[in-house]
Parts: sequence; structure tokens; C-alpha cells
Amino acid sequence: MIDPLAPTPLYVQLADLLARMIERGELKEGDPLPSESYLQQEYGLARGTVRSAVRLLRDRGLVTTAPQRGTYVTRRAGK
Repeated sequence: MIDPLAPTPLYVQLADLLARMIERGELKEGDPLPSESYLQQEYGLARGTVRSAVRLLRDRGLVTTAPQRGTYVTRRAGK
């Protein structure tokens, strides 16, 4: 759940939510991450917020982005 009133930035909340989905196996290695537009609509966030969250997941080593193809889960957290 994204809480706009929480002190944690929205992009960090979204990245943590997606990371938990990876940890629980809801998103498996090789699965595509939901599209930016889906995440924007689903959570009521701006495009820049979603992009920052995906960048944070890349920095954490959980996803990789292939230009013109999408963003995919690279591994499960804790592996």
C-alpha cells in the first residue's frame, strides 16, 4: 500500500512494494515488471515517481531494463 502521507518518499514505497512481490515469488526471475502506465494508474503516481522506483530496483540489483523491450526481474531478493 502506498501512503502519500508517510514520511518515506513515494518512489521508495513503490520500490519496496515491488521488492516484496519479488521476495514472495509473485514476480519471478525473468518476469516483466508491470508497465509504467499500469503502475501509474494502479497506485495513482506520476511517471517520474514510477521511473525513480524502477531505478531504485535496478540499483538494488532486482531488475534489469532492456531498451525498447521492458524491465525484467533479474533475481529474487535474498538469493
